[in-house]
Amino acid sequence: MKTNAGRENPKNNASTFSSLSLGGTAIALLLGIVLGMLIPFMMSRLSVVDATKVESIFETLGPAFWVLIAAVVSMAVIIALRQDELAVAIVIAVHLYIDWYLRLSFVAELLALVLLLIYFLARSPRSPWAQPRALWLWGLFLALAIPPAINGALTSRDALDYYPNIVIGAFIMFWLGTAIARHPASVRLIFKLLSVFAALIAVHTFIQAATGVTVFGSAQANAYIASISNYRLAPGIDVYRLGSFFIDPNWDGTFLAMMLFLPLGLFVESSRVLEKVLYLAEALIMLLAILYTYSAGAWVAACAGLIAFIIFAGRSGHRVQFIVLISVALIMLIAWFPEQVALQLQHAVASNALPSRIGAWQTALRVIYAYPLTGVGLGHLAYLEHAEPYRVPLQQVPLDHPHNSYLEWGAMAGLPVLLVFLALLSFASWQAVRNWAQADVRARSLLGGGIAAIIALSINSWSINGWTLPPIAAAGWLILGVISSPLLAKSRNNGTAQERNSTGIESSLSESERGSHVYKK
Repeated sequence: MKTNAGRENPKNNASTFSSLSLGGTAIALLLGIVLGMLIPFMMSRLSVVDATKVESIFETLGPAFWVLIAAVVSMAVIIALRQDELAVAIVIAVHLYIDWYLRLSFVAELLALVLLLIYFLARSPRSPWAQPRALWLWGLFLALAIPPAINGALTSRDALDYYPNIVIGAFIMFWLGTAIARHPASVRLIFKLLSVFAALIAVHTFIQAATGVTVFGSAQANAYIASISNYRLAPGIDVYRLGSFFIDPNWDGTFLAMMLFLPLGLFVESSRVLEKVLYLAEALIMLLAILYTYSAGAWVAACAGLIAFIIFAGRSGHRVQFIVLISVALIMLIAWFPEQVALQLQHAVASNALPSRIGAWQTALRVIYAYPLTGVGLGHLAYLEHAEPYRVPLQQVPLDHPHNSYLEWGAMAGLPVLLVFLALLSFASWQAVRNWAQADVRARSLLGGGIAAIIALSINSWSINGWTLPPIAAAGWLILGVISSPLLAKSRNNGTAQERNSTGIESSLSESERGSHVYKK
């Protein structure tokens, strides 16, 4: 039996080889597309280069060109070696730094599409394939968002951000998470990698606080930050809120408040002391970085996520352990960083903080009442222009979005799109809770961390555009796809079936042994 089970079918090998060849072709096409986009982008920034001198061009491009080549080759090797979870984590990093911070907009989406194509072509019993549930609902979402996307594309930035990244990007990232979560081990690995990435963003926030320097910073982004003053914590206070590569501190706080629960889920799930120490350190780093963003909405979201995580942590002993750890962490923050905590409280209870948000929401509600079916168009400039006649006195300055993702969908795209978005979010969350209810205790801790992350993002999206900001929405939809994947239920059923088969084989062997014993007698 062992010999027959260990044999491989040559047809399956040939099929896998053919699939990998097609995947390699897709990768080559991707490399050509990426190079075709990035090289002209870099060339457009060269103002003093004579185009006829090839040597001068390459000399001016210098390290950036070779870094690009090295990154593309490294990604190709990662994909070829089927390090799927690492490839997906890189997509999220590219979404933040390349697409958002450097303003290239759609490189991560192309990478995600290529990954989905490769996973589909290389599907096998060891690497199963799955598609999102309720595809008709996704199709309705994509179709209904087309007219407002066309109407709101008044700038190239809005045209590249909203429909390609926030609408289609939601579908792609959710599908990518669905396809990558083949079993609890995959969930564990992708959460580990995302936790490391979020911890690096937190460390980068500390570096900004200590030195005022943005590592790998963009001159354009630095000039933009220098041109505005609303990141100063308060007039007369020489303290600035920090946003890392998100630029805006509220977005940085939103991202960290969401990702905080992935290492916490890993902490509860792990049985090794060193791993527990590492995950706890990652969570504490993120918690401290949220303090330096001075985002009140992020803290409210973190508190809501903590309540959700206590509910979905698994065993009651885990809940008690977690409550004790969080209490100790909060005491440490208050004792070691009293100045930052005092400034955070001062900023949270500022006289104009909550009224300005309420004014933005009231304006958005008036816009929805005026444009209930179609909205004003998916675009910041479109909202800025059309919302101005409906601005209420509490909103003291014009805004290009209502600081609320749900009202943003309703005001920019209309109530039908908002309802479909809420239906997608609710259905996927229900599937995630279903997976959690059917999982074992260890897997419940992992899925509970993901559920708490989605709840934190959903709560924070009431005070900022979390679900409608490309890099944050991409991470949120990816996590939601992972924890709601139907492959998790299939892996559990397959494991149960294998256990039953092995039990049946053992019982049949014991019967044959008993028969042999009787025969010998």
